[in-house]
Amino acid sequence: MTGFKVGMEEHTVNEQVSGTPESDEPSFFTGRRAVVQTLVAVLLLVIGIYFLFPKIVGVSGTVSRLGDAEPSWMAVAFGMDVLAYLAYVALFRGIVGQIISLRWRESYEITLAGLAAALLFSAGGAGGVVLTYWALRKAGMEARRASCRMVAFMVVLYSVYVLTVIVDAILLRTGVIHGSPPAGLTIVAAAIAGVVVLLFLALTLVPADLERRFSSASRESRRGRLARRLATVPATLAQGTRTAISLMRSPSQGGLAVAGAMGYWAANVGILWASFHGFGVSVPLGVVILGFFIGLAANLFPFAPAGVGAVDAGMIGTFVLLGFHSNDVFPAILTYRLFAFWLPIPPGIIAFFQLRRRVAIWEREGKPADRAGGVTSEAVV
Repeated sequence: MTGFKVGMEEHTVNEQVSGTPESDEPSFFTGRRAVVQTLVAVLLLVIGIYFLFPKIVGVSGTVSRLGDAEPSWMAVAFGMDVLAYLAYVALFRGIVGQIISLRWRESYEITLAGLAAALLFSAGGAGGVVLTYWALRKAGMEARRASCRMVAFMVVLYSVYVLTVIVDAILLRTGVIHGSPPAGLTIVAAAIAGVVVLLFLALTLVPADLERRFSSASRESRRGRLARRLATVPATLAQGTRTAISLMRSPSQGGLAVAGAMGYWAANVGILWASFHGFGVSVPLGVVILGFFIGLAANLFPFAPAGVGAVDAGMIGTFVLLGFHSNDVFPAILTYRLFAFWLPIPPGIIAFFQLRRRVAIWEREGKPADRAGGVTSEAVV
């Protein structure tokens, strides 16, 4: 019944939007000026993080030590990186698979292109959301439903993030799992994550017909029309959150999405864990998890072009606060970033151009939403 209710609400919201034009193609990799600016910013930040920052804090030989990593552990890190890609594709299919009939190859192209855009453009993965939304529209999904599903995608992904922080911090603090991080770090991390959970739960209280309540006012005044447009944002966020919660509560409907989100974060933690071991540094797994998720929060910093710098510094600073020597932390974190950040970018850019060709094929031969097997009924979550 929960799935039917959420599906009905999503369908109702869709009916309120008419004549929505399809999104123009994002110019992430096609605008020469934007690409050049991004590459220059990345180059400057790489020089700062990999060469200047270690010298400023008194860490010597950081870059030269990267070649000293144990090959077997680097192979483990590479394997974890591949698993992260596969899990990300599974998460995407778990969110949209009941709406449109996408093939695995098409899902791979959308998610890898979106992952590259998320890494290179905008904080918190916003670039990936924009690109993935465009691909869903081109695949034939309605505008509002595509927005709702992208919100659900982010909610499922980051729900696993914040819940892992809470559970791991509590287990570390109570001594259930090995590790002795500072009390303030675990308590503060769990408290902030708990507030985020409450904020998203509060979104579900936004009425499903919020836009409709402003519909009469929108015909009477300019202020009323503005109010209705503004109401679209919380209404979409609320509906996407309700959809995500419904998927997470139903293994038959959302099991693939939840497994994909868990696998994605677990694989990323695995890359970092293997990177530490590659340099002979033993860090308890619970501490690796806590340091990873706290440091990764720096990705929300809006003034870090291409995501370079903030996350590196955030993770390095977090593990130093956790009591590890900077000489051990620097090469491990930089190695993790090589695998988790740099390695997905080339296949992601290739996937973007493959996706552009795929969209042209959809335009000629029919969109995935029109295929047999795609489910678009209002009973779908």
